[in-house]
Amino acid sequence: MTLPRHRHQRWVILLATAIGVVGTARLGVWQLDRATEKASRQALLDERVHLPELTAADLARSTAEVDMQTQRRIRLQGRWVAHATRFLDNRPMDGRVGFHVVTPLQLADGTAVLVERGWAPRHAQQRELLPPVQTPEADTVTVVARIIPAPSRLFDFGGLETGPIRQNLDIAAAARESGLSLRPVALLQTEGPSDDGLLRHWSTPSVGLDKHHGYAAQWFALSALMAGLYVWFQLIRPRRQAASHVE
Repeated sequence: MTLPRHRHQRWVILLATAIGVVGTARLGVWQLDRATEKASRQALLDERVHLPELTAADLARSTAEVDMQTQRRIRLQGRWVAHATRFLDNRPMDGRVGFHVVTPLQLADGTAVLVERGWAPRHAQQRELLPPVQTPEADTVTVVARIIPAPSRLFDFGGLETGPIRQNLDIAAAARESGLSLRPVALLQTEGPSDDGLLRHWSTPSVGLDKHHGYAAQWFALSALMAGLYVWFQLIRPRRQAASHVE
């Protein structure tokens, strides 16, 4: 015996709604789980900021060591390799457009590490004009920084970049281009001379916890919307229409 057409449609609508409600609710729960994981990661990074400073001897030499050192504070000495300085474009700071200045620091053992030294403004009219950044190449300098996996990145289309102005800077590519033996890690300089023309108003390290809470809220809202539409169109509205016909 087959169901009447309208009853068959009702069951199809009920099944589709149930799948949609449960599926979007599960996605919301998954985002909350991701937020919990990220919260643990954020707590770990926040804790590392307060650990004792590392030295040049501690700095990672392999990619396996990088994660354990991320956001640790470090103090080390070396010499700037000024000719290998790169200016990462489209990096705003304090509401102004400019560059993140990245220069390799050569250490006493002959290896080097990329240092994201600070921010410099971009010329409003002459976009290819480089900002005047002081880089004392002959002097030994002390750098106080936080350890990061790599210089900050923006989305790009993978095109070949040349010259001092870049959208992004990959450590391996920078090593090939400069001929330096770069450590597989980078530094975010937090203290420096006041006369080098750079700002260091870096944002607090974040793993994007709020993003997952926002996604979860959207999925739960969609789940509730589908459930509400089903209740209105399949239960409340038909009953109201039936009641109005009886009257």
